[in-house]
Amino acid sequence: MDKKRVAMVVQRYGEEVNGGAEMLARWLAEHLTGLAEMHVITTCAVDHHTWADVYPPGDSELNGVIIHRFPVDGLRTDRYQNELFTGARSVFTQLQWMREQGPYSTGLLNYVYDSYDSIDLYIFVTYLYPPVFFGLPLVSDKAILIPNAHDEPYLHLPIFRSLFHLPQAIVYNTVPEKLLVNRVMHNNHVPQIVAGVGVNVPNDVSAARFRQKFGIEGPFILYVGRVEESKNVPELIDQFIRYREETGRDLKLVLVGKVKLHIPNRPDIVPLGFVTEEDKFDAVSAAEILVMPSLFESLSIVAMEAWLMETPTLLNGRCEVLEYQSRQSNGGLYYYSYEEFAMALTMLLDDEALRHRLGSQGRAFVTANYSWPVILAKYRAIIDTLTRTANDEQDHA
Repeated sequence: MDKKRVAMVVQRYGEEVNGGAEMLARWLAEHLTGLAEMHVITTCAVDHHTWADVYPPGDSELNGVIIHRFPVDGLRTDRYQNELFTGARSVFTQLQWMREQGPYSTGLLNYVYDSYDSIDLYIFVTYLYPPVFFGLPLVSDKAILIPNAHDEPYLHLPIFRSLFHLPQAIVYNTVPEKLLVNRVMHNNHVPQIVAGVGVNVPNDVSAARFRQKFGIEGPFILYVGRVEESKNVPELIDQFIRYREETGRDLKLVLVGKVKLHIPNRPDIVPLGFVTEEDKFDAVSAAEILVMPSLFESLSIVAMEAWLMETPTLLNGRCEVLEYQSRQSNGGLYYYSYEEFAMALTMLLDDEALRHRLGSQGRAFVTANYSWPVILAKYRAIIDTLTRTANDEQDHA
């Protein structure tokens, strides 16, 4: 029996792309190659701040996935941003904002439209950008949406309402994400499941290798992700500095990820920038605690990677998804205020047995719920059901 042809549509794609949703897309596409002939329809962009073309346009292959890249029509602009949430906003304003925040690619959208007869199923990843917003309606009767939604102002814009009613199925990362979308969009009638993404770590992980390579001694807490305001990193830095000043504790904050903000020039704050996957996993292994200050997440992959390495976490409880992940896994603690941040941090640093217990519980949670066999079984059911339904409808047409 021939493999189904499945196309994933996502705003940017590649090993150089630094973003949780894009990492989810790449991992999923690569693992689905066992179930389908996988294609990715994407842009030539890497940086979401500009959407400047970096990759060459055309077809290529990466880890068994066929990639179709298209140039972006123009660089990102935010000239309609201030009008989005005022009483004077209009549908025109919202649509212009969507187009100009990017990445808008005429070639990409034309390809989605023209490929309809040759693709059995489309998977659209991340609701917020033009490839999904304008692309999904073109092939909605063959579409799955992975929204990666969180409770941000954009989700409440009226132009998104129809998008969440159009696909044949919606796949969420967590239960809180599903409940949020159902509450905002009133789309309970659309078939939907909670799946997330599979997580694994390499066999060759070395804390000692990380410390030697980057010259980091002593205990440290670790942040992994985009080092920018949208991830609430400034608050983490402020809380860390206050904690160090109040306690005098020998502790460093190591930041891993592209830096898009000013970092205080202090010996106890170590920004490493974008690092290799090997360095990232080594860093998580070496850290006392992984900390995640973000207010807006649909799923924290790096938290689950930490739990697989039995590294406990300290997550921002003001993000509903992070609190949910922490409570479900029992893999760490969460906080709502600086006082709780400081108390939880001290508790974790002072109690090695507690760190080990939380890390072990986190590992058991990820293994049971986010291993690739578990995730792929869910996607196999979705792909088989939707493609069979489409074929049945064509037979009776």
